[in-house]
Amino acid sequence: MGKDMSFEAVMARNSEIMKNAVGIDYGEFETGSIAFDYERMMEETGYSLQEIEEIQGETGVGNTPILELKNLTKLARIYAPEGKGARIFIKDEAANPSGSFKARRAATACYHAKKLGYKGVIAATSGNYGAAVASQAAMRGLKCIIVQECYDSKGLGQPEIVEKARKCEAYGAEVVQLTVGPELFYTFLVLLEETGYFNASLYTPFGIAGVETLGYEISKQFREMEGRDPDAVVVTNAGGGNLTGTARGLIKAGATDTEIIGASVSLKGLHMASDSQFNKKSFTTGHTGFGIPFATWPDRSDVPRSAARPLRYMDRYVTVSQGTVFYMTEVLAQIEGLERGPAGNTSLAAAFKLAQEMDQDQLIVVQETEYTGAGKHIQPQLTFAKENGIEVLIGDPADEIPGENIILPKDPSYIDTEEIQLEKTRRSYIRNCIQNTDVKRITEEDLKFLIEDTKSNEEFVKSVLDEFGVEY
Repeated sequence: MGKDMSFEAVMARNSEIMKNAVGIDYGEFETGSIAFDYERMMEETGYSLQEIEEIQGETGVGNTPILELKNLTKLARIYAPEGKGARIFIKDEAANPSGSFKARRAATACYHAKKLGYKGVIAATSGNYGAAVASQAAMRGLKCIIVQECYDSKGLGQPEIVEKARKCEAYGAEVVQLTVGPELFYTFLVLLEETGYFNASLYTPFGIAGVETLGYEISKQFREMEGRDPDAVVVTNAGGGNLTGTARGLIKAGATDTEIIGASVSLKGLHMASDSQFNKKSFTTGHTGFGIPFATWPDRSDVPRSAARPLRYMDRYVTVSQGTVFYMTEVLAQIEGLERGPAGNTSLAAAFKLAQEMDQDQLIVVQETEYTGAGKHIQPQLTFAKENGIEVLIGDPADEIPGENIILPKDPSYIDTEEIQLEKTRRSYIRNCIQNTDVKRITEEDLKFLIEDTKSNEEFVKSVLDEFGVEY
C-alpha cells in the first residue's frame, strides 16, 4: 500500500522529509525546551566564509560594486537640519547573475546539493529567490522546481509574481503555481518527498551563510574606499535572512559598531494568508506581512529551525509606505540614472530619511538593489492596484491605508519612516516561544537562548516570563 498523502499525514512527516531533503538532523541541535544550539547549526554548512566566497565566485556571484548616491545625498541635505545629511551609498546586488542578492543564498545551496549527489533542487518562493535558485541550478547542471504562491481564487496573479515566474522558466525551471493558502507548504513537502530533490530553502544554514559574504564585502569595500566601516547599514527585511546574513558578515569582518537597521513596507491591516486581500497589496516581499511574523516567530519557515533570526542582530526597525517606495524608485532612476526594483528601494526610501538624522560626515549604506523587469515596474503595479479598487493619490503618505489607497509623496519632504518598537517585538517573540512549546518552566539554557535571540538582557526576558507565568 502506498504512503498516505493526505494533508495531515504529509504534515506529520515534515521532519523526516526535511531531514532527507536537507541532509541535516535538526534534532541534534535541540538543547532545552525552547533553546537550540544556533551557532552549531550554522557550522553544519561545513564551509568557512572564505570557502563560500570561492563557491560563489565560480558562478559569478558576489564582489558587487558600492555606488555613492551623490545626487540623492544632496537632495536629502536640502530637507535635513543644518550639519545633517549622511552620505548615502548602495551595494549594487543587481549585478549578480540573477539580478539580486539572493544569488548568494542560492549559490551555496546549489553547490552543496550537487556535492551531495542530489539530482535537483526545490524552493518555495514567490520572489527573487526562485530566479536565483533556477539560475544557479542551471549553472550546476541540476534540475529545478519552484513552488510559487501566485494567484487568488479568481486566478488573478500580481504582475511582480508573474514576472518572476517568467524569469524562473527562462532559466529552465519548472514553476508550480498555486493559489494563496496552506496548500503551498503541503505541495512543497509532497514534491520534496516524491522527487528526492534538495530543499534549497531560504532558511537553511546554507542560505544564510551565503548572505554573510555580502556583509563581509561591505566592510571590506568601505575600509578600502573610506578607511572605515559604515555607520549604518539599512536592510530590507522580510523573512529575516537578508538582515541575519548581512549582520553576521559584518560581525565576521569586525564591523561591530555598525548599526543594523531593518526596513519594511508597511502593510498594516492586511492579512497575508487572506484570499480576498492577497491582491490588495502592491509588494510581494520586504513588507510587514513577512517582516513582523518572521521576526516574532522565525520557526514558522519551511525548515524545523530557521537560520534567519533577525532579532539577534537588529538595532532598529522602521517601516515606510507603499507610495514612498514607488516614489523613491522614480527618484533613483531620474536623479541617479539607476533603474532598480522595489525590494532594495524599500531600504533606500528609509535611508533617505534616516540620513537626515545623521551628521554629514557619517556613512549610511543600503545593502542591496535588485533587477527590475516588466512586472516589477511602477506602472503595471499601480495599474493592477487600481484594477483591484485601490486609489492612487498624491499627498502625505502618512495618511495611506494599505488595501484602500497608495499615496505618493507630494514632494521629498513628505518621505518619512515609522518606528517599530523593538521591545514590543521582542516580547511577542518570547510569548510565541512559550505558546508554541507549551512550556511552564524554562532551563538556564532556555534563558540564555532567549537573551541572545532577542538581543536583550536577563532583566527584560525575566520580566516577560513573569508576565506569562513561566518559571525559571
